[in-house]
Amino acid sequence: MFNFWSGKKKRVTKRVPVTKERQHYLAHKEMARELVLTRLHYWNQFYNFNYNRVVIRNQKTCWGSCSSLKNLNFSYKIIFLPIHLQDYVVLHELCHLKELHHGPAFWQEMAKVMPDFSERRGELRKIERQYHTFVLDRVLY
Repeated sequence: MFNFWSGKKKRVTKRVPVTKERQHYLAHKEMARELVLTRLHYWNQFYNFNYNRVVIRNQKTCWGSCSSLKNLNFSYKIIFLPIHLQDYVVLHELCHLKELHHGPAFWQEMAKVMPDFSERRGELRKIERQYHTFVLDRVLY
């Protein structure tokens, strides 16, 4: 939209409908942020990696991600995982700060402080298959 008086475009913000899913996300987002920041602080004492932003999202296809800009993103639904799997997800994204791929060097980084990462990964995949999705949607809604 153009503002005639100022000669500038007016920014129009889009309203996101407040669905049950969005309400659930908003109700748990800060709890997830606190958990992720606490666990990042714990696991990063072994690596001392630098990262930028930590964002909690309502991601549909993954538990977390790491960008080439060293931004870490996590699904808020991480708080509904068992603690040992929460740690797996956090450490997985933290290790991507050094190795931004899933090659052998990445898995060696994981193994440095979590030797049983493979078992945890399998357990996480089993939960994903059990609920036919990457997260516990059926349990949550």
